[in-house]
Amino acid sequence: MSKIAIVTGGAKGIGYGSTKRLLDDGATVVMFDLDEAGLTKAQSELASYGARISGMKVDISSDSQVKSAIETVGNKYGQIDYVVNCAGIQTYGTAVDTSEETWDKTFDVNVKSMYLTAKYAIPFMRKAKGGSIVNISSVQSLANQKGVVAYAASKGAINSLTRAIAIDHAAEQIRCNAILPASVDTPMLRASARAFSSTRSEEDILKEWGSSHPIGRMASIHDIGELVGFLCSDKASFITGSSYVIDGGLMTQVPVILPD
Repeated sequence: MSKIAIVTGGAKGIGYGSTKRLLDDGATVVMFDLDEAGLTKAQSELASYGARISGMKVDISSDSQVKSAIETVGNKYGQIDYVVNCAGIQTYGTAVDTSEETWDKTFDVNVKSMYLTAKYAIPFMRKAKGGSIVNISSVQSLANQKGVVAYAASKGAINSLTRAIAIDHAAEQIRCNAILPASVDTPMLRASARAFSSTRSEEDILKEWGSSHPIGRMASIHDIGELVGFLCSDKASFITGSSYVIDGGLMTQVPVILPD
């Protein structure tokens, strides 16, 4: 029997790249996503994988919906081996101008969702005698741009949550790791580019953002998917509680220009 994986936010962006990698590795993948049209499109694009790909419309910030969806998957297949938490939102604002509603929504989608998937998937991982959880965080959990107080705080919380889950369940062979990407070419980043400037083209802005990485470009969704696939695999069986920066060298820089 193939490994059973749940990928939140699986219909697009990093979630789609992760779904594709896990399918290529032989897993059966169920995508959780709120975007019903996106799920339909993704399933159509991945139809060559046959019965190993499916999707469910799920609000991953809702306890009842996450519980029901995970139990549906777990009861159908008898176990859950991997959970890859990719769903997330980008919000903007300082501590002064971020509303309580925005703060709460950011934490509900970015952090609470990961607690909920762990809460309901781990009992099924126990049946499989182990499993792997991968949480998508961000380099903005380490150092961040201005005006993203709720987003940055939520990503820092993900790193701590990852370590807590790892230590609580290591003896059960259930591993939990975080991935901290820099800029990734996703629909969410492209939306940010459009909001950034009404006078410059989206591609021009993305090229500029990519050039800020020492490697000379931003990541693709498949770059992140490669690391997801590794962390889910038995090759990573001794790795848990770790946070992997995947940033094209972005965090190695010091923002000082020295004279020639």
